[in-house]
Amino acid sequence: MNGLDWIRRDVLKSCFQGLPLCAMASLLPTGHADAAIDTSLDPAQGRALLFDDPFTEINGRIWNGGPKATTGPTGFYGRSAFAPLSGAEGFKPYEIVDDPDATGGTALQISAKYIGRNMNVRNYYGNNLPDFQWISGNLQAGSRSGVVSLGWRQGYFEARMKFPKHPLTWPAFWLLNRNGITDNKRSIEVDIVEHKGFEPKLYGAYLHEWGQPGEHNEGTGVPTSLDMTEQYCRYGVLIKDDKCIPYFERKPIINPATKQINIWTLTRASEMEQNGDVFWPLLTLALRTDVPAPQLTEAQKLVHMRVDYFRVYG
Repeated sequence: MNGLDWIRRDVLKSCFQGLPLCAMASLLPTGHADAAIDTSLDPAQGRALLFDDPFTEINGRIWNGGPKATTGPTGFYGRSAFAPLSGAEGFKPYEIVDDPDATGGTALQISAKYIGRNMNVRNYYGNNLPDFQWISGNLQAGSRSGVVSLGWRQGYFEARMKFPKHPLTWPAFWLLNRNGITDNKRSIEVDIVEHKGFEPKLYGAYLHEWGQPGEHNEGTGVPTSLDMTEQYCRYGVLIKDDKCIPYFERKPIINPATKQINIWTLTRASEMEQNGDVFWPLLTLALRTDVPAPQLTEAQKLVHMRVDYFRVYG
């Protein structure tokens, strides 16, 4: 998939998010309550903590930076180039910072900077396009070789994050399946949170099973009572067998149209089981392409998101 394909995917999601919440929800299938999953409980309750990264450091044996891991497309999308851990164009978008609001006193900070000149990032389609001359960060547990450092088929996945307020920012916490690295026609994407920086109390959650046969897409807008740009919030998803349930602050997301809990069906669950496939995490600060580039202030040319921790319970 080339850069323009990713732009079209960005626009597709924007079409869903731009609709009134009730209209958007009516376009997308929504699951019904499952007796085997008690959604009244804290999703971490009764589950063992399998992994916890409190981000006191960036562990290079676990995380790598750069374009989304894939052996097909370049892995870039949006209007920024994702840098490796060492940085690009003289800018390093990853660091550990002191933060009294973080659980352990430190947080991962992923930044985006407008470079504003021709760049030389390998395979990046925006090097010579002024509106696309940004460097930002994508931290991930997958690699182009198809090897993942962290992966689970099931569990409750959670990150505590604070997003920037900005006209272009597009931060996300999401999961991809390992086998989708080498076969993008069987890629499965769970977008636990995608946020637009000008909507402090609204985000999107999505399930995409890309490729034919049986491409399958679900999603919803999530209104919140909290300003996600002013404080840390917890974003999670419970994946159990063929069910996928997104959570905000440990509460299951309610479809605004149906007033029902969003319980989505993972139609390729049996395929994942048969192939020993697993989900692996990504923490991303991208920039949107679905709006014209605004006139930026100097302050808007450098922005940050923070991640307190990433945890998995199973």
